[in-house]
Amino acid sequence: MTNNQEQEFLDGLEKKLWTSANKLLPSLDASQYKHVMLGLIFIKYVSDAFDLRKAELKTQLQDPNQDYYLDPDDFGGADSSEYQDEINAELEIRDYYLETNTFWVPQSARWEFLQNQNKVVITGELDVGEGNSKKKIRSVGQLIDNALDAIEIDNPKLKGVLNKRYTQLQIDQAKLGELIDLVATVPFTHASLNSKDILGHVYEYMLGQFALAEGKKGGQFYTPKSIVSLIVQMLEPFKGRVYDPAMGSGGFFVQTDSFIDAHKGKIGDVSIYGQEANHTTWQLAAMNMVIRGIDFNFGKQPASTYTQDQHPDLRADFVMANPPFNMKEWDTGVDENDPRWQYGKPPSGNANFAWLQHMLYHTSPNGSLAILLANGSMSSNSSGEGGIRRALIEEDLVECMVALPGQLFTNTQIPACIWFLTKNKNERTSAADRKLRDRKGEVLFIDARNLGYMKDRVLRDFTQDDLNQLTEAFHNWQIGEGYEDVAGFCKSVELPELQKHDYVLTPGRYVGAALEQDDGEPFAEKMARLTATLKTQFEESDRLEAEIKKNLAGLGYEL
Repeated sequence: MTNNQEQEFLDGLEKKLWTSANKLLPSLDASQYKHVMLGLIFIKYVSDAFDLRKAELKTQLQDPNQDYYLDPDDFGGADSSEYQDEINAELEIRDYYLETNTFWVPQSARWEFLQNQNKVVITGELDVGEGNSKKKIRSVGQLIDNALDAIEIDNPKLKGVLNKRYTQLQIDQAKLGELIDLVATVPFTHASLNSKDILGHVYEYMLGQFALAEGKKGGQFYTPKSIVSLIVQMLEPFKGRVYDPAMGSGGFFVQTDSFIDAHKGKIGDVSIYGQEANHTTWQLAAMNMVIRGIDFNFGKQPASTYTQDQHPDLRADFVMANPPFNMKEWDTGVDENDPRWQYGKPPSGNANFAWLQHMLYHTSPNGSLAILLANGSMSSNSSGEGGIRRALIEEDLVECMVALPGQLFTNTQIPACIWFLTKNKNERTSAADRKLRDRKGEVLFIDARNLGYMKDRVLRDFTQDDLNQLTEAFHNWQIGEGYEDVAGFCKSVELPELQKHDYVLTPGRYVGAALEQDDGEPFAEKMARLTATLKTQFEESDRLEAEIKKNLAGLGYEL
């Protein structure tokens, strides 16, 4: 977690960048603007990471105590052009960068090149490349597209990922040049934050702003950070395969990386798998992974999770998703006998239990999953949903249900909940080395509807204390230490009680109401006081009603 000084630095940086860029590109809508900004941030980040490694390497080449040391005496002395040429040649050897997992950036895609040359192409043209690959650059948009193209050629994993459409933008090229200069002002020096931290925060902030600007459409690629953090904290995906079948821009993977880093783990212990149907969102997710140095497998192409499963043989240890709520007509082209529908065929009019069963199908024998769904999934009996929910409960797959407060999402006001399921409730050690107790036949219910705060007039958010309270309740219940039922907040429930309530999984039905704190006033005295207050209020109401009628009569209106 960042401290207050770090957060102030990041907040100021992000808002400055967003506000300034908005002034430069007022003619673009959010869907275009998103790719303009995030594409430039991507180039800036990989270029700066490359420059940091280059500076480090140059020091090593000139340090006699380093393995890469070049003795200047072998090249005519430290001031000779031959020695400097040799140093420069060594700095362009790709293997030096790959050995430290540094993204290789070709010359024409480096930020210094873009910043120096964008002024040239505004007034003239520029020759780039050599031989048959030589081309003339005549606009700033073409300069950026050429940089992205060069990155893609040198990094095959990014083929089809980068959004190379800057040439097609109907905007003033000088404004695009100013935007390059603006992004260049992003500072990468801070006492306790490295460049990855800074750009990661900027990228996350931008995604959130675009989600707000695009409304419902924006929700396709962005899940609020606090919700993602809550799921990752509760699941603790330290080791193994992590899968998101509706990954959007990859928020769950980013938070997994942050969680592992915060707990001194190794991101190399986790394998990332994802799938996304929307092509532009699929691109955003890949860029999001690359700027953070996270290895990933998002399948061969963007595709429907239902008809073109990109990871048919995957059995993941942790599965997390925020799929579209109550998605209709999802099953076109899907076999009714699909092996994923082990607990019942989901109705055509609602994909909630299709998503859930798809995720269960891809969960390993000791794996766990978390999925955000609309509240209706906890109680609906329409079109066979109740039968599927009953089967999941009877098979003892449901581990925890969390009811969320309203107004958490940019794209919907539908009340939501989180389902936590696991295929193994036996006593065992978790990936985070927690000694889990035998939880067979039990489900934990948590009602979080009263948590959080209004961050603005529209959106609610969780504080870190809220997230910790929810996480600790879950983990304490899992290990059997420090947990107790709290009226109005959490309760551990066994199967017979679920059967009694017709397999409804709404937390409010089980946790009850919060206990009122005794204020010490005797009941009889309190009732007398409240009754007297109510009588006074009724009398005031009657007086106001008579006054209103009198005023209306004076205007010629009778009630």
